[in-house]
Amino acid sequence: METRVSSATKEVIISDSRPTVLIGERLNPTGKAKLAAALQAGDMQVVQAEALAQVQAGADVLDVNVGAPGVDEVSLLPRAVQAVMEVVDVPLCLDSHNVKALAAALQVYRGKPLVNSVNGEEPLLNELLPLIKERGAVVIGLTMDEKGIPGDAKGRLDIARRIVQRAEALGIPREDVVIDCLAMAISVDNRAGLLTLETIRRVKAELGANMTFGGSNISFGMPDRPLLNGAFMAMAIASGITCPIVNVSQVRPTVLAIDLALGRDRHSARYVKAFRQRQKS
Repeated sequence: METRVSSATKEVIISDSRPTVLIGERLNPTGKAKLAAALQAGDMQVVQAEALAQVQAGADVLDVNVGAPGVDEVSLLPRAVQAVMEVVDVPLCLDSHNVKALAAALQVYRGKPLVNSVNGEEPLLNELLPLIKERGAVVIGLTMDEKGIPGDAKGRLDIARRIVQRAEALGIPREDVVIDCLAMAISVDNRAGLLTLETIRRVKAELGANMTFGGSNISFGMPDRPLLNGAFMAMAIASGITCPIVNVSQVRPTVLAIDLALGRDRHSARYVKAFRQRQKS
C-alpha cells in the first residue's frame, strides 16, 4: 500500500516497505504560548521559522494547525499554509476541525496534501469526504465516532473499516485514507498501549491501510517521556505505523534506528549519515 502526498515540487511516499515518514507536529498552538500569540497577531514569521526548523531536523511532512483561541481559522489557515509553502518544499498536512477552513486551505495548496481529519461521525463523513474527493487529497481517519473512542481494538477497527468503505464508495482509493489508531496516555490506563498496538496490527492485517498516531500521546503524565515515547515508537512501527506525527528533533534518531533494524535502510546509509551530522553539530 503506497500513499503519495506532494508539495508543488516534492513527493513523499508512505509505505511499510519504505522508511518511516515523519510528520512534524510543532506547527500546532496547543501548549505553545509563543506560537499561539503569533497566530492571534497574524504573525507568520514565527510560523515560518518553526516550519524551517522542523524540516532542518528531518521532517518529511509538516502538520499545519492554527487553532488558537480567538482566531478565524477560515482566513488564517490558508494564510499559514501559503506562508509555510514560501519557505519549505515538503508536503503539508492541513489540520483543522473546521471544514470551511480546510476547504479554504485546499484552495491555495499546491500539490496533494494530507487532511487531518475525519472520524466515524456521519455528519463529518458526509461533509468532508466529498471535499477530499474533489481536491484529490489524502485524508486521515480517526478511529472514534459520536460515541467516543472505543475501548477495544474491534471497535476501533470497525470505525476504520467504515471510514475506508465510505471513502471508497465516493471513489477515494484506499491508499488515500490513512488511519489514526489513537495512542492514549498510559498514565490514565496502563493497558492503553496494548490496545493501540492491537488496533494497529488488526488494521494492517484486515485493511492494509497506512497508519499514523500522535507519537508523544502515550507518555502524557509520565516522567522521562522521551524514553517511553521511543520504546513505544519501536513497537508501533514494527506493528504497522508508517507516518507518525512527532516532534522530529527528539524522535528522528530513534526512528532511523528502528528503520535500520527493520531492514528499511539500504547499506545503513540514512542511519550513518544522520550520526555523522550529529557528531559535527
